[in-house]
Parts: sequence; C-alpha cells; structure tokens
Amino acid sequence: MTTNNRTVLVGTDGSPAARAAVRWAADEAHRRNTVLTILYAFTPEWVVDDNLPERRYVDLGAEHAEVVLADAEMDAHGVSADLEVRRMAVAGSPASLLLEAARSAAVAVVGHRGHGAFEDLLLGSVGQAVAAHAGCPVAVVRGRADLSSGPVLVGVDPSPAGSHAVELAFDQAGSRGCGLVALRAFRSPAPPWGADIAPSVVHLEEQLDLERRLLDEVLQPWRTKYPQVPVETRMSRFDAARALIEASCGAQLLVAGSRGSGHLAGNLFGSVSLHLLRHAACPVLVAHA
Repeated sequence: MTTNNRTVLVGTDGSPAARAAVRWAADEAHRRNTVLTILYAFTPEWVVDDNLPERRYVDLGAEHAEVVLADAEMDAHGVSADLEVRRMAVAGSPASLLLEAARSAAVAVVGHRGHGAFEDLLLGSVGQAVAAHAGCPVAVVRGRADLSSGPVLVGVDPSPAGSHAVELAFDQAGSRGCGLVALRAFRSPAPPWGADIAPSVVHLEEQLDLERRLLDEVLQPWRTKYPQVPVETRMSRFDAARALIEASCGAQLLVAGSRGSGHLAGNLFGSVSLHLLRHAACPVLVAHA
C-alpha cells in the first residue's frame, strides 16, 4: 500500500466493539505508515453546585472523553508501539463530526455497535450516515476476533463503484500479504412462461462462460498492477448477500462497493449492503471513491 499523509480515523465510545475498531484502525494506520486519529464525540453534561460562592461548571463529558481516549490510545499502542496517535474529544453530533473529520482521512473506522453517543452504531443514524456519506472508504469492524488469517474477499460487478471496490480489495490484499477471493454472484433470468409462448431455455454453461469473461475483464487491470497478489475467482448462483456472507466466514476482510449493478445494485443500504453490514463474519470495508 502506498504511504500517504492522510490519517486513519476511528470513532470510539469505549465499548468493546469500539475498542476492537480502534485496534483494527491502528493496524491499518501501521500498514499505511500514517497517523491514527481517535475521535470521541460527546454531549456536554453540566453539573452546577449552588453552594459554591461562584457557580462552577464541570464538564463531565469532556472528563469521561479523556479517560476513553487514553484507553483507546493504549489499545492502539498495543498493536503498534511507535504509532503516532492523535486524540480528539469534541462536543457535538457524532455523525456530523465523523463525517467532517473523514474529509481528510484515508479511511474511517467504526465498530459494529456501541453505547452512549455511538449506541447502535451499525443500524442507527450515526452508522448509516458515516457509511453512506463519508468522503473516504469506511470500515465497519465486526465478526471473528482472529482477523490475521484468510484472504480479502470482494464482490465483483461491472459498475464504476464495483471496479473501485476491486481496486481497493487488491490494495488491501497487497498490503496484508494475503490472497484475494473475487466472487461474482448471478442468477439466470426468468424465462417468459405463457400459454402461447414456448419456454425460453437459458443454457447455464453459456451464462457461466459469459459471467466468467465479465469477471476476468473487471479483474485484469488489477491483476497486472498487483502481480504479487494471488487471486481465486468464484462463481455463485446464490444471491450476492448470501454468497458473500457465507464466503466471509473464511476471510479477514470483505470489501463492498457503495453502489452496484445487477444484484449489487441500489443505494448503499439496499438489501445486499445492509445484510453484509449486519451479518458478515469479518470486517466490511465500504469502498467510497
């Protein structure tokens, strides 16, 4: 992976899932040879003691944030002792603050669930806003604890977003020194049945050949750019979400496009992407351009 000066950004609230996200982000920053920025967003809570000569305001949110950030920095340095870490404790909307910070980030990282300001991060408004609207790739860290083995997995479709996901998947596999599994899911078109219409027979082998050629066309530029990355191609006649979730059980990372075509089509939070973020057995990296 090419070194750059853009930070790896991670949102935390001190929950177990958020601490896992911090460790994942620290590893990402270490491989990129860049800075890790840990952001804690909070709502100020003010305590007033009327017995004091002058009213004194204690910002409990800021105090708690420093504790959470100190623990997060320890987690990050447990991954890489010499990693440069920046800590940000900011009062305000977690979604807005993360999206703002993501403008200058190489990748933004969140846990699959949290508490407090990051409660229900995966399915709530914060997680949806960050994953759908960030100006950089977004990693949702979830799944098994051992993420150092297995290939990078990517779902392949011929759309521009799908091609960007493939590029990012090759880049990730190259930096991790692992293989890449490129999966193409498709379904045979339904034949037009009718009283006066003869059945239209779809030849599976012909369709498989067509889908394989499409898969090879999408992969070829990146095979050339990343010759060191071993590539395994897979075809599936299951729907894309089911095929990718099953394949994620053996992967260390699943890369998905923010939009797609065919069975990967639609808004980021269409059925495929939503299923991946809910049920994948490994972290999911949403490939924003």
